[in-house]
Amino acid sequence: MLDLGIGPWGDNPTFHSPVFVVTNRRHDPIAKEGGTTYYFVTDGLEAAFEQARKAAGNKDIAIVGGADIVRQCLDRGLVEEARLNLIPIVLGSGIRLFEGVDASNLHFAIARVIDADGVVHLTFRVG
Repeated sequence: MLDLGIGPWGDNPTFHSPVFVVTNRRHDPIAKEGGTTYYFVTDGLEAAFEQARKAAGNKDIAIVGGADIVRQCLDRGLVEEARLNLIPIVLGSGIRLFEGVDASNLHFAIARVIDADGVVHLTFRVG
């Protein structure tokens, strides 16, 4: 996911906080304007999540990434709230977000729906 993301996010990404990237490739941190620094974590999702938790203190952690990372976080019970943005376009292929997720332990409750021009923003509480 990051291979597609660092360039398009530009010199001043919207994050303005540390970003912990789960990867199998070692890389020095990449600092950007506005407080965003990408840290590359090669020892797994749990290590990245713990680093993010430590950096966030009492603030929320956002999980942004490809479907595989999101599925892993759902399976490990690391997601309290899910935000999905639905845009009516057909890409022709892709990865199914919930494919392979153990649905028996996953429950969504609608928290918020925002219908905007060309997009629907859905927010769910996850339990």
